[in-house]
Amino acid sequence: MGEGDRVVVVTGIGGMGLAAARRLGPGSKLLLADVNAATLGEAAKALRAEGYQVLEQVTDVSDAGSVATLASAAMEIGRVDVLVHTAGLSPVQASVHAILRVDLLGTALVLDAFASAIAPGGAGVFIASSAGTMLPQDLDLERRLATTPTAALLDLPELSESEIANSGLAYALAKRANQARVRAASVWWGRRRARVNSISPGIISTPMGVAELNGPSGEFMQSMVDGSGTGRIGTPEDIAAAAEFLTGPQSSFITGTDLLVDGGAVSALLFPG
Repeated sequence: MGEGDRVVVVTGIGGMGLAAARRLGPGSKLLLADVNAATLGEAAKALRAEGYQVLEQVTDVSDAGSVATLASAAMEIGRVDVLVHTAGLSPVQASVHAILRVDLLGTALVLDAFASAIAPGGAGVFIASSAGTMLPQDLDLERRLATTPTAALLDLPELSESEIANSGLAYALAKRANQARVRAASVWWGRRRARVNSISPGIISTPMGVAELNGPSGEFMQSMVDGSGTGRIGTPEDIAAAAEFLTGPQSSFITGTDLLVDGGAVSALLFPG
């Protein structure tokens, strides 16, 4: 393996991560990362059986050393052209503490590590959420979420676990932070002639999405789907298609933005029919 090998890195091998790997992996070396070694091994085995060239790296995105190791491994394989960061936890899966560390700090650490690993001309996509889009706007907080050094990010007073009522609010704050942090990071990624954007999925038919639909907020979420312009739950392939666009040549003038891929659910909340 050498400099000529095109590398696609995908973190989080759930429904969206696996769909992105399948869509973006042909003709490339796929580096898959997940905290769960068993899940990672199963995904890699399935993709190899389909003809993909796959490498694996057990990675805890909430740990700076683990993320740095992933970035180094990617550069050793070849030219890191694409990064799709899907690793995360949902409100029904985890505590406030875990969500802040994985969904918020994890994104910041991956943004930092791959700012120097992504190849010139490369592109990254980070999965945020429509939950972040629905938070009331607070420009001062967004600025601090975007620009606070990563090592001090969880020290922001608004991110104190005693100030966050539940895991749902922690999730929404983390995802708003993802959107803001990607926007700020696009400036320094751009110094390497690389681009970075976020995608905010709505309700997607993944194991995580189904668990949320069956959870305490499920009735509200289903009402969002029913009232949306498309009237359906999204698929992992919907998100993979958006990631393909944002990492491909058709979007060469798009960086530092968030693409809401929610079937129109947020619009329906704002403008109910």
